[in-house]
Amino acid sequence: MTSRGCELRITVERSAAEAYEFLSMPENFTKWASGLGKSLQKVDGEWIAQTAAGPVRVLFSEANTFGVLDHSVIRENGTGVYVPLRVVPKGTGCELVLTLVREPGMSDEKFAADAEWVMRDLHAAKRLLELHR
Repeated sequence: MTSRGCELRITVERSAAEAYEFLSMPENFTKWASGLGKSLQKVDGEWIAQTAAGPVRVLFSEANTFGVLDHSVIRENGTGVYVPLRVVPKGTGCELVLTLVREPGMSDEKFAADAEWVMRDLHAAKRLLELHR
């Protein structure tokens, strides 16, 4: 980890194409991305998640052939967090690679806790992807 962020990755025994197909569907995010809460619904053309901190807008990258699953989480006050996420082919499987960007003023302890949370979510995605082979 650095003062600016870190790259978190996990290997998945599922093809990159299959992993991308599942993970790119916003409806599936709440099955593994706990930071978005339990509810993610499309309201008036926008994805809205109900989180512990209140409702947030979630903007997803367009469908693509590069494995890009970037998304932005926009809080009610207009501030946001950009989350770079990739599905990278690796042999017959793939890697999920998320770049965790440290927010300004975030303590080392909070950043470490966020990294642990993201790794739990990546492990949840791995379990789902490998379970539904």
